[in-house]
Amino acid sequence: MNRRLIWVVLLVVVMACKDSPDRHLQLGSWYLQKGLLDEAILEFREATRLFPANYRNLSREEFLALSKAHYNLALAYTKKGWWDYALKEAETSFDLQPTKDHYDLVRLIKQRANLEASQSDP
Repeated sequence: MNRRLIWVVLLVVVMACKDSPDRHLQLGSWYLQKGLLDEAILEFREATRLFPANYRNLSREEFLALSKAHYNLALAYTKKGWWDYALKEAETSFDLQPTKDHYDLVRLIKQRANLEASQSDP
């Protein structure tokens, strides 16, 4: 596939994402798979922004998608080494959906952040 076709397809996907948290989540996942961390972060942040602030109005599917967006955002932040941001997003994901995977991510980020802090201390 040539580069121009890839960019055209990507542009169509981006235009289709307007105001759709699920599509931003999908595009963010694609960016994350391709190693495009900054783009993935922007998409995951946009997905979380598009959900209503009052969680009571969310359907089960929307609730799970919001949790996944925060989880994926935490993963993207860890790849950038932004431990404070990653921890905040992982904790939000765990609060929304308290699963073992989300708990493990919170625990691992805390361990890594503590390790980073201890290595930077003189």
